[in-house]
Amino acid sequence: MSTIRNIALVTAAPLVLAAAGLAHPHGLSRSTASDWTQLHIALLPVFPLLTVGLLVPLWHRPRLGLTGFATVVAWAGAFVYAAFYTGLDAVAGIAAGTAVEHAGETAALGPVKRPLYDTGEALGQAGAYALIAAVVATAVALLPRHGIRVLPGTIVLLVAGWAFVDSHIFWPRGVWTMLGFALGFALLAWGAGRSAPTGEPGVLPRRRTSSQQAGG
Repeated sequence: MSTIRNIALVTAAPLVLAAAGLAHPHGLSRSTASDWTQLHIALLPVFPLLTVGLLVPLWHRPRLGLTGFATVVAWAGAFVYAAFYTGLDAVAGIAAGTAVEHAGETAALGPVKRPLYDTGEALGQAGAYALIAAVVATAVALLPRHGIRVLPGTIVLLVAGWAFVDSHIFWPRGVWTMLGFALGFALLAWGAGRSAPTGEPGVLPRRRTSSQQAGG
C-alpha cells in the first residue's frame, strides 16, 4: 500500500501539468494574453512539485558516505530547479502575458515579448539542467540499496528531462514530456519500494562479521 501511495504522490504533479499542456495557448497574442497569464499563475505552485518524484524515494536522513552526499546533491538540484523554473513561469508566463494584454493596440508585440522570453528561457533551461543533475544524484543515492530496480525509472527520467529543456508543456512534445516524467517517477517509486536482495547485480554483498565467520 505504501508503494501505491508513493506512486500516486509522485505522478500527481506531472499528470496535472500534462493536462494543463492540452489547454496551454500555442502562442502569446492579444487574444490569448489573458488565458496565458491566468494559466501560468495557476501553475506557479505546480511546477516545483515535480521534485516530489525525487524527494519521496529520498525521504530519509542522509548518511555519511557517497549515498548521503548524493542525497544532498539531489536535494540541492531539486531546489535549484524549483527556484529557476518558477522564474521562467513568472517572467515568460505571467509578466509576458500581462505586458501583451496591456500593450497599446498599435504597439508591436515582438519588442514587448522577446526580452521576457529570452530571460525566461535562460532561467527555465538552468532549472531543467538542475533537475537532470538531481535525477542522476538520486540514482547514485538509491542504487546501493535498491539495485538495478531504480535504473528503468532513471533512464525514462533522463530522457524526459532532456526533452524538458526546451519543450515546457506545449502540446504535443511538452505533454508527452510530462507523461514521461509521470512514468519515470512511478518506476522509480516502484524500484525504491523494497531493498534488493543480497547478491543482486548492482548491490554489494554485506560483509560478514567476525562472529559469523567464526561460526562457519
